Amino acid sequence: MSSHPTADVPRALVVDSVAESDQRLLELGYKPEFRREMSLFGVLGISFCSIGILTGMSSAFQTGLFSGGPVGLFWGWNIVSIFMLLIALSLAEICSAYPTMGGLYFWVSEMSEIKFLGFGTGWLYTIAMVFTGTSGNLSVALYLASLAEVGTGRILTRVQIAAIAWGVNIASGIMNTVGTKGIGRMSSFNVWWTLGGTCVLVITLLVKAPGRNTAAFVFTDLENFTGWQNKGFVVLLGFLQAVYTLEGCETAAQVAEEAVRAEWLAPIAVVGSIVGSWLVGLVYMLALLFSIQSVASVQGTAYAIPIAQLYRDAVGERLTLMCITVIMLAQFMAAVTAFTASSRLFYALARDDAVPFKGRFMALNRFQAPYWGVWLSVLIGCVISCAYIGSAIAFNAILSSAAISVMLGYLQPIIIRVFWPAALKTRGPFHLGRYSWAINFASFLFTIFVCILFVLPTAHPVTALSMNYAVVAVAGVMLLVLLMWVFWGRTHFVGPVLTSARPAGEKVGKGEKEREKENEKEPEAVQE
Repeated sequence: MSSHPTADVPRALVVDSVAESDQRLLELGYKPEFRREMSLFGVLGISFCSIGILTGMSSAFQTGLFSGGPVGLFWGWNIVSIFMLLIALSLAEICSAYPTMGGLYFWVSEMSEIKFLGFGTGWLYTIAMVFTGTSGNLSVALYLASLAEVGTGRILTRVQIAAIAWGVNIASGIMNTVGTKGIGRMSSFNVWWTLGGTCVLVITLLVKAPGRNTAAFVFTDLENFTGWQNKGFVVLLGFLQAVYTLEGCETAAQVAEEAVRAEWLAPIAVVGSIVGSWLVGLVYMLALLFSIQSVASVQGTAYAIPIAQLYRDAVGERLTLMCITVIMLAQFMAAVTAFTASSRLFYALARDDAVPFKGRFMALNRFQAPYWGVWLSVLIGCVISCAYIGSAIAFNAILSSAAISVMLGYLQPIIIRVFWPAALKTRGPFHLGRYSWAINFASFLFTIFVCILFVLPTAHPVTALSMNYAVVAVAGVMLLVLLMWVFWGRTHFVGPVLTSARPAGEKVGKGEKEREKENEKEPEAVQE
């Protein structure tokens, strides 16, 4: 299905919808810079693609399998999905009020007068998206390595896998350079690929598996390869698999300025992507649990991705190659959208003087792509991929910090909505009404809980090799954000910088007042 708006609705309606979306953007103080070429299916595809249900479930499946086993995977998936849906509802309500590029960053900047809070959220979330894309591209490399390993029996080295990751990072950059229309079409295609691929994988597993597990195994079996004796804690560690998988719903906000009726479509995509992922992921998980032949075999595999061993045991070598290819292509599309988000975030930060080289990061090519942000993301991804050569532990810590940083990014606007509900000065057409505060409060508690859970040791006894270094990596990200504030943000960033005048009667924010004062100090232009 095409992501172009004229593919599905009369042109007159499209023109009216674009005008309404542009008008709302002008009310927020921004001049429309992007063509609105994304329909609901394209915007929904961006979030659905970013979540990457097939890929997230496959790549992180062993996390839950070894920490709690089937009981933790099944119940953890459903419990976490409920709370992630609440978070999606909280974010969607804000997105409807502020349907602009920048997402979490702009929302915090608009709702809070503390400049560092908006600046820090923007940079924290941007780094998280770059790391997420890097993680996704390495996963593609690991799937490709697993294909080679299953097909030839030859185990690839970390140097070879890192080299493949370099190529995948560059391919992601090329895909993003073709711009909005290409990404929208790819995202729309990914929805069908994920749904069709899930059907293929589920049917293949259930038909070809030599033996199927009982319902008692799927819903009550507890597995523990962590070394911890507390069963409740072990099951909670397994919950992280669901959190890893379901992050990314907010990505629709990054293309809000490229969508028709963004005040409706973006929040619907945020919520709809979680609901769809919850259901698709549940079906896929049950197929995996009913078909797994040996947990110990998956735990002891030499393949680059443990899920390859599960498929090899269940469906044989030739069908494993087909199944891993389906997952790998979905993973690549998911990684591409992470760099889509990071490049748009660099654009939004540059627009508000939150990043050096403003003109470069705001430059668009003929495909309407902010290519500087795209290729900076690719460069960082290639550099981080080199860390995988030296230490898989260090690399995993960096990528774990991405998941934590995303949750911390969610936390900033939710905190404001819980403790300063009046900070949302305007309400969009998508709103939660009287249930708003309760949903935000539940989202706040769950996000805090997950952030703590992410940094706890996942293995016992805790040694230099089993230590969870994610807390160190997160501290490094925080330090980087602080240094950016000290050396750039505190002297240049004053909040959202308007690119068009707001209509009469609109409230002028603190950042706008400071910018106006700065402009008054500049000498008047000489008139010819």
